Amino acid sequence: MLNFTDVTEFILLGLTSHQEWRILFFIIFLMVYIITLVGNIGMIVLIKVSPQLNSPMYFFLSHLSFVDVWFSSNVTPKMLENLLSETKTISYNGCLVQCFFFIALVHVEVFILAVMAFDRYMAIGKPLLYGSRMSTVVCVRLISFPYIYGFLTSLAATLLTYGLYFCGKIEINHFYCADPPLIKMACAGTFVKEYSMIILAGINFTYSLTVVIISYLFIVIAILRMHSAEGRWKAFSTCGSHLTAVIIFYGTLIFMYLRRPTEESVEQGKMVAVFYTTVIPMLNPMIYSLRNKDVKVALNKVMSRICVTS
Repeated sequence: MLNFTDVTEFILLGLTSHQEWRILFFIIFLMVYIITLVGNIGMIVLIKVSPQLNSPMYFFLSHLSFVDVWFSSNVTPKMLENLLSETKTISYNGCLVQCFFFIALVHVEVFILAVMAFDRYMAIGKPLLYGSRMSTVVCVRLISFPYIYGFLTSLAATLLTYGLYFCGKIEINHFYCADPPLIKMACAGTFVKEYSMIILAGINFTYSLTVVIISYLFIVIAILRMHSAEGRWKAFSTCGSHLTAVIIFYGTLIFMYLRRPTEESVEQGKMVAVFYTTVIPMLNPMIYSLRNKDVKVALNKVMSRICVTS
């Protein structure tokens, strides 16, 4: 029986063992990763250089893009390396670091989405007080909470991994180090880790989702009180992008983490994990750029300036 600290490396079984599929997956995920980096970094730069995007909504959106860059970068490069490698290993330190940042960034993202929902409620439900209530100081405090809480939660969750014991089997049925396959692989010390994972995920996802739901209930009430049909449509359109991102992200995470780790759930979770570690970070800037008039106008102005100067 080996303690987690006695293990020097793990073998990541990855998505498939078929060579032809591995090459195809490498090409697809490399393209997705490049699009993710370009899209999210581009969104951050666009918000930074565009005066019309100087509002709390886009301040929070820039942080969402920042987290998506690191979220994808925590998993994708190692996955790409293992798709072309025969060994498919990850060191003990690498596994621990990957677990830590994955848990931290997931929590940061869900609470940023909750903060963005609250911001939309303030903008639509309290428009006359929006400027004073959502000042720069308030926005900085609101965005600080997800980072501080997310990384502290991740530190506690990662430390519990030291309680896992392995009976010689060091093959992780996944393409990155994640709690469910690690728990399924361990032969002792899983009780505290398993139930702490479910409890932490349940509390944090429920709390952040409750903030989103309550915010949107008040948003709907505020919109129904509007007399102008144009005003109602504009209010709905400003929430559409955020609501789409919330549904996709929360849906996949709940499917992954609010179930006991079994052979079937780990295998299914691996497919779902592909979606939220690679696809969602790529989709977020597309969702906000395609469904948001202000972003499209700002992008057109920046592109026009670039064309003129060139």
